[in-house]
Amino acid sequence: MVKHQPLQVYEKQVFVSFVTGIYGCRWKRYQRSQDDSSRWECTWFVILCSSFLLLLFWAYFWLVAQNDFNEFNWLVYNRSGEWRDETIPILASTTVGFSYITFLLVMVPALDHFSIYSLGQQLNLYWVHKIGVLATLLTTISGVISVDDVWGDEWDILLVSLQSTAPFLHIGALVTVTAISWLVAGYVVRRERSTGQNVMMLLIYMVILLVVYLVPLTFTCPCIMDRHSLGARPDIIGRRGAPMLAPENTMVSFNRALQYGASSLEADVTISVDGFPFLMRDRTLKRTTDVHKVFPGRRYDDASFFNWTEIRSLNAGQWFLESDPYWTVETLTARERSRIGNQTVCSLVEMLRLVVRANGSALLNVRRPPPEHPRHRSWFMDTLWAVQKAGISQTRVTWTPDTDRGRVRGLQQTANEKLSVEEIRQRGITSLTLHYSKASHKDIQEYLANNVSVTVYPVNEPWLYSILWCSGVPSVSSDAPQVLRKVPYPIWLMSQNAYNFIWITSDLVSIAVVIGTFCFQKWRMRGMQTYNPEQIMLSAVARRSSRDVNIMKEKLIFSDLNNGLGSTEELCLYPENGYATYSHGDLGH
Repeated sequence: MVKHQPLQVYEKQVFVSFVTGIYGCRWKRYQRSQDDSSRWECTWFVILCSSFLLLLFWAYFWLVAQNDFNEFNWLVYNRSGEWRDETIPILASTTVGFSYITFLLVMVPALDHFSIYSLGQQLNLYWVHKIGVLATLLTTISGVISVDDVWGDEWDILLVSLQSTAPFLHIGALVTVTAISWLVAGYVVRRERSTGQNVMMLLIYMVILLVVYLVPLTFTCPCIMDRHSLGARPDIIGRRGAPMLAPENTMVSFNRALQYGASSLEADVTISVDGFPFLMRDRTLKRTTDVHKVFPGRRYDDASFFNWTEIRSLNAGQWFLESDPYWTVETLTARERSRIGNQTVCSLVEMLRLVVRANGSALLNVRRPPPEHPRHRSWFMDTLWAVQKAGISQTRVTWTPDTDRGRVRGLQQTANEKLSVEEIRQRGITSLTLHYSKASHKDIQEYLANNVSVTVYPVNEPWLYSILWCSGVPSVSSDAPQVLRKVPYPIWLMSQNAYNFIWITSDLVSIAVVIGTFCFQKWRMRGMQTYNPEQIMLSAVARRSSRDVNIMKEKLIFSDLNNGLGSTEELCLYPENGYATYSHGDLGH
């Protein structure tokens, strides 16, 4: 007895060979298979998807955290004692990891599409990719843990950024979920016998769709407003001058800030051992001066324990040229580099006199000397002396902290913590200086309604400046006035009616596409089920010449109930009908 089996005909598919080769290192053609991928391979697919989502979150975090890169490097410096741009290796590794995972994930829909409908290929991730995916996942998790330890407060920027990006992220999520309907529909329509799995898959997908459709109800976006309600452009305060263009808290830095449109200047004030106020952000002089050369044994001493003569002898600009902390030194002219290289530590009097000439105002962050310091009790009078000596009106000077309120006469004091309106009135202050994560749109509106001025810091990116502008903030403190100068108008502004129209229209289009996709997949699958494998094979042979078709012979199964087969068996191949058969010849009896 002879059994006949059809020959399998494989058309050349360069694209599919490339995809299966890259994804699973399967460069050779394999027999057609209707089996699903193993649970182990499905587990790796879940790990791949999880890695992509985590990296997407990680990349988005660092994208919006650009506003605070200076703060991050400063925090790392306080821990390590070395100043360097730690964001570069993080951004490089994130870009490489995200690109790699995205590349693998993009190949899955293509591979899955061809495997289901034409080629019978399974989702088998190559072991090298498994190691790469696992290494990327573990590296990202360790990065998240490290940032949470060093920079845990920065997670707040994610919620703040959604005030600007939520409408656009919603459109992106809507497009993605709608596109996934092709895969979901294909999975459902080809598994007619697995009713329970179909119901579960559809239920999960429909819940996700519903969430994406309705999530705009939770958005709070200040820039969704009427254009006529937009307030005046917030004033820009040069925070330590323009520290990305020149050494922070130096005269050249303050001059650059004024050149780029800053209406006020902010500085960190420290009191020397002989009672002279000077400008220094760090507790020590190590990072921003050459104290290690002039006073090698005192490089770790508190800056307030130096006298003014010693402080004035230090160079406060050469470190900027040598370390290039913001990658801006190459943009400077030779004259500008020479001027920066000769900078000394700036005194408070010099900075205030510059403010007077610019007809601006000043915001001072005064650091009170430690208890063992000889000026611990007289720091206030030392600061007041500098203000008077500079000849600036006391109403144009605001400082923190808001202590010794009874001793302040004429000076403006601001609190750098979030307070209720009642507490603000009790303290007798009229302004707040808040971190952007503490200044919600609702709080800002309440403060302004009670005649409390609000300054928000640090604001270095156009998106953050735009949402604060829409919120009605009067002024912002920025390390990058040169960037905010290029924002003459909020980066986007939309009326509530216009956004509602876009939102509802997008949802309706998505619903129509999803329904159409499911109907098309059902129709397509029914069409495929009307053909048996032999018809599909014969059609493929008829469409192509023999030179363009690769024929793989499957093993023929023979069974002889009475006698063994002789040596005169003859294989007959009939390419015209796609069958192979053996005929039994005469064995001589």
